[in-house]
Amino acid sequence: MALSACTELPREGGRELLQLAREAIQAGLDGAPAPPVPDSVPGADASGVFVTLKLEGKLRGCIGVTENAGPLPRAVQECALGAAFRDPRFPPLGAEEFPRVRISISLLSPPSPVAADSRAGLLAQLVPGEDGLILEEGRHRATFLPQVWEQLPQPEEFLRHLLLKAGLPGDYWSPGLRFERYRGVSLAEPDTPGR
Repeated sequence: MALSACTELPREGGRELLQLAREAIQAGLDGAPAPPVPDSVPGADASGVFVTLKLEGKLRGCIGVTENAGPLPRAVQECALGAAFRDPRFPPLGAEEFPRVRISISLLSPPSPVAADSRAGLLAQLVPGEDGLILEEGRHRATFLPQVWEQLPQPEEFLRHLLLKAGLPGDYWSPGLRFERYRGVSLAEPDTPGR
């Protein structure tokens, strides 16, 4: 199913996915196996999924896949565990932090190629606030979810930071750069975590 920025997931399905993520992390903290998950969640479908953890409004972990996520509940569970315990930018989440963590889940549409023969050509095609973007050249690869536009609302800054994330100079351009874009639906716990 192709997702757009305005796709609505039924409220119950969104709550169920967020609860699956929270239960998986709690099991990881307890040293227990991840709890069993259903094969699907009503109304929920995605090509890719990311789970993001924030602590007091700051990124604390984010792991996901942009496509071929497999059964969505299992993918959410795996990405939640990855965000909590395997994001190389952060130490593993501690039990004392977990009650204050806010979990969000991004459900992604299948990526589609963006043809651009120049930096200006690429920037002209981006839709701020809606497009997630994958950048790839050789061993360099990075993605920004559509939510990143909240921190980087200008297309030029969005691209510059994506290049830096991929380990390239912020002003880099080459004919070998490949781009794909996707849209997403974001689910988030309320500001009071765990509710």
